[in-house]
Amino acid sequence: MNFEALKKDDPVLAELLESERRRQEETLDLIASENFCPRSVREAVGSTLTDKYAEGYPGHRWYGGCSVIDAVEQLAVERGKQLFGGEHVNVQPHSGSQANMAVYFSVLRSGDTILSMDLAHGGHLTHGKKANFSGRLYTIVHYGVSPKTEQIDYDVLAKQAREVRPALIVGGASAYPRAFDCARMAEIARDVGARLMIDMAHFAGLVVGRQHPDPVPVADFVTATTHKTLRGPRGGLVICKEKYGKEIDHTIFPGIQGGPLMHVIAGKAAAFALAMTAEFRQYQAQVVANARAMADEMARLGDRLVSGGTDTHLFLVDLSSRGLTGSQAQEWLGAAGIVANKNVIPFDPRLPLDPSGIRIGTPSITTRGAREDEVRRVARWIDRILRAEDPGAAARALRPEVLEFCRAHPIPD
Repeated sequence: MNFEALKKDDPVLAELLESERRRQEETLDLIASENFCPRSVREAVGSTLTDKYAEGYPGHRWYGGCSVIDAVEQLAVERGKQLFGGEHVNVQPHSGSQANMAVYFSVLRSGDTILSMDLAHGGHLTHGKKANFSGRLYTIVHYGVSPKTEQIDYDVLAKQAREVRPALIVGGASAYPRAFDCARMAEIARDVGARLMIDMAHFAGLVVGRQHPDPVPVADFVTATTHKTLRGPRGGLVICKEKYGKEIDHTIFPGIQGGPLMHVIAGKAAAFALAMTAEFRQYQAQVVANARAMADEMARLGDRLVSGGTDTHLFLVDLSSRGLTGSQAQEWLGAAGIVANKNVIPFDPRLPLDPSGIRIGTPSITTRGAREDEVRRVARWIDRILRAEDPGAAARALRPEVLEFCRAHPIPD
């Protein structure tokens, strides 16, 4: 996309978009929730489908002129079913948060109890943060990780579920480096008569690539985003048992959304097709291999990793032994062109705005073609900056090396 029309109509905005393009090309993105869309996905999202209103579902629209739109959405749904093996798939949620909202609104009443992972231990805002709709509308009881292992103790979770008797148990997280035992969570839910929802927003791509246990056969509901490890457009989806399908569809429209974003749904269809390839499965294996290699290297250099390592695409580094905070690390790494994010760690004594940890993920750097030896090199760069007497100066000195690395590993077009 050369943005010729935008340059003519709005040169100020065109320059901002160009600046962001350069920033992405010239920095290393280690944010676990980010990735780079293939060009085919971006073309679909940038298509004329953005002009079409299509409230409703294929064959049942409130607007005329939806014959092509129906075919596009049906293609995305069928590919979603094939990709994930789900009985029912809804591709209309605008985001993962709205996918979660759709599940809650379809099976819960206000005040019902949800048992979900604590945000401070890796959970997500929509898993019961008080400022979020989930925390405002429902009774939230959180489970967390063991103080000893910093991993979920499923025996403790089972005991907690028997005490709480929740209507819904939620698995999944945004900053938990270990795989979820979806089958065990389903067993726990059945034991207490609860429904199970697995939020695989972060690890949907890993599930497709057979790098993470598959929640679809065992959970009542599975929600996901279509970006992150799935490498599609920003958006959400819901996968559920057929018996819940009509209620989910009705909850999404007309319950919580109006017209679907048909250009984004087209992007989802394109991403699902790419995700069915052997190349995509190989990519997911490399994402996990890179995360483990990078985590192992940082541990070798003396960093303490939350839970001792990773099973997935991300890991958390505890900076407290260095006398540093996540905010400081994020700023210094950014000066070198290494983009990561500050993050709380389990039992963090510091406030979330300036926590003790950083979260590092490998989806984006793997999309750029990096392999184990190269991500270990990036880990050593991070260590060099964080150990320096003057981290800011060390970061500025390292910037040319990072830029050279970026140019040697361009973002695929």
